[in-house]
Formats: sequence, structure tokens, C-alpha cells
Amino acid sequence: MRLERIDSAAMDRPMHLWCFGHWGMPVLVLPSAAGTAHEWHEGGLVDALRGSIDEGRIKLYCTESNVSESWADWDAHPEVRLDRHRAFERYVLDELVPMIREDCRTPDIPIALAGASLGALYSATLALKHPETFHYALCLSGRYDAAWLTDGYTNTDLHYNNPMAFVPHLDGDELERVRRGVHLDLVCGQGAYEGTNVRATVQFGRVLAAKAISRRCELWGKHVTHEPRWWRRQAAHYLGQRFG
Repeated sequence: MRLERIDSAAMDRPMHLWCFGHWGMPVLVLPSAAGTAHEWHEGGLVDALRGSIDEGRIKLYCTESNVSESWADWDAHPEVRLDRHRAFERYVLDELVPMIREDCRTPDIPIALAGASLGALYSATLALKHPETFHYALCLSGRYDAAWLTDGYTNTDLHYNNPMAFVPHLDGDELERVRRGVHLDLVCGQGAYEGTNVRATVQFGRVLAAKAISRRCELWGKHVTHEPRWWRRQAAHYLGQRFG
């Protein structure tokens, strides 16, 4: 384990990054609404992936987010919250991606994404918007219509940060970029606190299918709840399959 502090110009503050592994495919982990870099470590997901990490199949990069001043700042106008989210996206693309590639000593290495709950929305959105950078997204227990974060308010910028809104309109070269470049695994349990997420996962899977975008959509059993003990098993299963 290695702890990094990135002095981010985009965020105008230091950002914390927890790094695990010495070799392998880089996997950028995006946090849930908690927004913390240590979420996967404390939730046991890093330990669940220990075999893949120690064997040099994957390297995990777990970043914090600014969700408390973006989507979770319910008192701010949606456009203000979107502006703060755009700052986070600039941090990921302009600062974090180059740092990961330098750390991997490969200037054009593709990067995978993973996240649970709100992190699933982040992962899907970034992969679909930037398929040349992110080739894979593991999305656990997500909701993919970002309109719920803004009480239905939208504008052009919000539209392009809402996968359920912009994916149906992908066409031509833009759609081909996504088809060529990315695969998404959408996974959700059907137990406690997953009701809305189950419907969202199925609906988003259908949207991707309608556009012939590479995806797998799987629902786990009715005993599988919205909590880290199940995300541990899911992350180990799908990342193990993908990078085993």
C-alpha cells in the first residue's frame, strides 16, 4: 500500500490517493457518496482482490472525490454542483490519468474503472465519454439516470453527464468510438436497499444493448444486499475474470 497526495490545480486542493500493487492493469476506483479514498480498503474490497494485486494482474488506484461539494451539496443550484463535478473530471483526466500512466511506466496504457453506488455512475459516465482512455468499467449497485441528483433539472452540460440521457443519442463516429473502446459490467444484487438500483441496472443494460455497446448485465440473488460484503465478492469475481 502506498499513500499519495496530489496537489490538484483542478480541485484547488490536495487530493488523496491510495495505491495498491506493483504491476498489472491499472484500475481506478471511484468512491461512493462517502467520497473517501480509503473506502475500498476499509470495506474489505482491497483484501478481496489481494490475490490479483499480489500476483501482478492489477494495480488499484483509489481516489477521493469532491461529492460533498458537488452532487451531495443539496443546498446549491444544480449548475453550481455541476461546475464542481467538472472540476473533479478535470482532475481525473488531466492530473490523475497522467500520474497513473507514469506510475505504470506506459504512456498510453488503458485504464479500467470500478465503483459501487455513486461510484458506478461515475465509472459508467467516464468510460462512455472517454473510451480511448478507459476501456472497462465495473459498475456495482448503480443508478445511471443522474436526473435524481438534480431533482430533474437539466441543461446541455448535465445531459452529457447523465448516461441514460446521452447514450440513446450516440451515433456515427462517436458511437463507433464507444463500441470499439469500452466494455461495461453492470452488476446489482436484488436484496435490501437495491430495489431502485435493480431497475436502473436493467434499464441501462437495455440502453447499451440498443446501441450495441459491449456490456454484461447481471443480477445477483434476492439475498444480495447493498453493502460492502457483497461488493467484495462481486469485485473479486468480475475483476478476476477480466484480468485473470
